[in-house]
Amino acid sequence: MIYHLDTTTSTNDDARDPRYRHGDIVWAEHQTAGRGQRGHQWLSPEGENLTFTMVVEPRFLPVTEQFLLCEALSVALTDTFAVYGIETRIKWTNDIYAGDRKLEGVLIEHNYAGATLSRSLLGIGINVNQTEFDPSLPNPVSMAQLTGRRYDRRQVLETFERCMTARYEQLEHGDRNALQEEYRRRMYDLGVRRTFRYPDGSLTHAVIEGVRPTGELILRHDDGALREYLFKEIEFVLRK
Repeated sequence: MIYHLDTTTSTNDDARDPRYRHGDIVWAEHQTAGRGQRGHQWLSPEGENLTFTMVVEPRFLPVTEQFLLCEALSVALTDTFAVYGIETRIKWTNDIYAGDRKLEGVLIEHNYAGATLSRSLLGIGINVNQTEFDPSLPNPVSMAQLTGRRYDRRQVLETFERCMTARYEQLEHGDRNALQEEYRRRMYDLGVRRTFRYPDGSLTHAVIEGVRPTGELILRHDDGALREYLFKEIEFVLRK
């Protein structure tokens, strides 16, 4: 079911209500407190884009393998954009980029039941028809800007629902190696030397080698050493 709301604090907050079950989508026209990664606020003009949360209940998935759900979601989003002729890449962990510009953002929140996941909220914001952005944002882009046309947002949402259902079933049926390979193949700047920032603000340069099934980014530094980083341990320095 797709539940369409006028206003909510954030769709992730609303989707916590136990009346929403596996596969349900909570879509809001306006969020008063939309959230993104690293504590950033997610802002979107009413009626232009998609801000929604999909509820899934991956009770089969061990907590130690939760990144596989992130991979399934990321690949499903690239599948969605491909339907509309838009080539995209996954910037670790789950931002979707067209060229060097950000088309979408994700915030995933999990609940656990012992050693497995019990309920996950896949909060997603897709830039669909917006053509003017706050100049303080570093690199946003929309589907409309990329293709020169406007989109029926519900149709885009239903396309995502189909793509995500297919990738979720792939994960549930145990085809994890293929899913991991698709994620790696679609990574943004795979094999490219990039600049990264540590939490203390210092910079390093390294080549992106891939990602572990558990989510760590694998970088080859200039000294030849391979090192692995969790999400909060390092971040991309975006090209302008």
